[in-house]
Order: sequence, then C-alpha cells, then structure tokens
Amino acid sequence: MGYAKLIKPGDKVDLSDFDAGDRHGLAQEDGEKELEKLGKRMSELQELLFAAHQHSLLIILQGIDTSGKDGTIRSVLGAVNVQSARVSSFKVPTPLERAHDFLWRVHAQAPGLGEITIFNRSHYEDVLAVRVHKLVPKSVWKERFEQINEFEALLASSNTLILKFFLHIDKAEQETRLLAREEDPEKAWKLNVGDWKERELWSDYTKAYEDVLSKCSTKVAPWRVVPANHKWFRNLAVTQAIVQELEPLADDWRHDLKQVGKVQKSALASFRAESK
Repeated sequence: MGYAKLIKPGDKVDLSDFDAGDRHGLAQEDGEKELEKLGKRMSELQELLFAAHQHSLLIILQGIDTSGKDGTIRSVLGAVNVQSARVSSFKVPTPLERAHDFLWRVHAQAPGLGEITIFNRSHYEDVLAVRVHKLVPKSVWKERFEQINEFEALLASSNTLILKFFLHIDKAEQETRLLAREEDPEKAWKLNVGDWKERELWSDYTKAYEDVLSKCSTKVAPWRVVPANHKWFRNLAVTQAIVQELEPLADDWRHDLKQVGKVQKSALASFRAESK
C-alpha cells in the first residue's frame, strides 16, 4: 500500500475527501528513517535504469503555490546520481513557444532512455492556470484533456514510466507558509505578491485540479495525491512511489546487464589472446 493515494482511471475526484495532513499514523522520526532506506534503494534502482538503457522515468509535480515542489525535487535529487537526472520547469510560454501547439515545448524535455526527468509544473498548466485566468476559451482547454492523455500514452509506448504527483496542502497550511516567508530573512527572496493574488482563486484552482485528476488519470499515467502538509511525509510518499514503480523492473534489468557483461568479458578475453 502506498502513502500517496492512487487515482484510478474513471475516479471522480473531490479534494475535500483527502486529508492534506495525513501521515498514516507515522511519527516523523520513523518516517525519516524509512525515507533514508527508500532513498538508498532508489539510488540502486536508478543505477540499473541508467545502465540497462531500456526505460526512462518522467516525474510530474503539480500543486498550488507553496505545496513543496522545490523541496520534493531536492529530496529526490539528493538520492540519485544527478548526471542522469534533470529538472525542467515550465513558466509563461515564450513567443516562440506560443507559436507552436502547447505540447511542443514539453515533448522536447521528455527523458531519453536511462534518464530521469522531473517536471516542475508541466503541460498541465495549460488546463490549470490557463483555465483559471481565462487565457483561452473553454472549448480549447477542454479538448486538451484528451490531447494530454494521448501525449502521455505516446511517451509510455516508448518505455517512459510516468509518475504524476499532486502535492496536496490545505488553505491554512498555505497561509502559514506564505507568512513564514515574510518572517524569515533568508526566505524573504521568495516573497511574491502574485502568490497572495493567486490564493484568492483557491476555489477555482481546486475545481481545475479536481478535473485534471479525474480526467487525466490513466492506466499508463495515473495521478497520485500526496498529503503534503508535513514536508517529511510528502518526501516519503513520493520516494516510496518511485521505488515501487521501478522495483518490478529491477530483475529484468539486472539479468540483461549480466548478459551484456558476459559479452564484454568474452570480447576482452579475445582481445587479450590476440595481443599475446
């Protein structure tokens, strides 16, 4: 059983049904010990993923402002070899990006075989922020749900494993985090009046996220809702899901790598024999 709630295809999501402060009865100390173990296992699995060069991993992080996307990224990258992992962020489209379809800039950032890519926000902004701020007509953003599902199916058909996490905090926790930034001189650089303006649209964003979770959780790319009020539990839930996704492939990767090793040893033996 995972700490993150898996959304099954066809589920109708109501975020009020999810406790953002849930921690599955774990004490923080116990959770951090488990996270350390899972982090080590994730590192081992990433090495196999990279070496086998048969699959890639795309991690998509979405959530309201202050939900902890950056903190989650630091946690994940702290446990893997960053030489084969990278982060792609999607902000307001440039003029060049706006001249193409909304998935054009996203597809270019998809991970190659052996790689892990984390999307800090993603193509889902084109059915979230775009919808809430009425930047395109409803007729346009409604069609994008199916276009996104088809895009992710394409990635999956090319052996990209897709993990999508909605980092779920409640409105009170967001206020606490925003106010904390004002009081901490080392975090004041994060202050942005826009965060408070966006907060006034909480209900609109909630509805938009509920539609995303309901309409874009598919068999090959399901959504997971992560209780994110407790930062340590958020990191634990995400890391556990990554390990659970990669673990079933480990034996096959290891077997194939052993075969590669045998071929290379044979080639080396032949080289040494010919060199005598």
